[in-house]
Amino acid sequence: MSDAIKLLVVDDHPVVRDGLSSMFARDPDFVVVGEASDGAEAVRLAEALAPDVILMDLRMAGMDGVTAIGELARRGVPARVLVLTTYDTDSHVLPAIEAGATGYLLKDAPREELVRAVRSAARGEVALSPSVAARLVSRLRTPAPSTGPLSQRELEVLRLVAAGHSNRKAAARLFITEATVKTHLLNIYAKLDVNDRASAVAEAYNRGLLGTPERP
Repeated sequence: MSDAIKLLVVDDHPVVRDGLSSMFARDPDFVVVGEASDGAEAVRLAEALAPDVILMDLRMAGMDGVTAIGELARRGVPARVLVLTTYDTDSHVLPAIEAGATGYLLKDAPREELVRAVRSAARGEVALSPSVAARLVSRLRTPAPSTGPLSQRELEVLRLVAAGHSNRKAAARLFITEATVKTHLLNIYAKLDVNDRASAVAEAYNRGLLGTPERP
């Protein structure tokens, strides 16, 4: 069908890619135009194949899903991105939505829900699994506590900042976008109850999160 929704399936597990592609291939309203095993390949194929919707996994070797979503937005790729993952924690949901994802669905979603979400994403509508929607509403109603522990990725970002790296250099070292680094920094500021990079580093050393500062 000429008006079929064109899909690009992105997942680092071949079995998952095959399963999704086969499922949608059986429906005449969809056509799978390509498959990718990581974020970098997804960006290349999205520019070449012009899909309407990209089903995007988050945790992949090489370029992760959030970084790929940000890169697609930076390049002006018009495809809608529907995240399809097994993770529904704040540390996964919020960066993906902030990076530009149109929807966020979990891999245990029923087939009917997934198909409906892809149709919604193709129309530019937000498509969220019930648990993710509830989490976002809860987050809006109750601001995240400022004293929560830093995630492993947030510590990695903070160590690079403490070593004097700019956002761009930190992003390059961690293979993520500058936008993702900024998101991590905002989370770090909130958790450490500070307002800037220098204060974050000082407070992190004060709490023993970065070890002992090197003496000049």
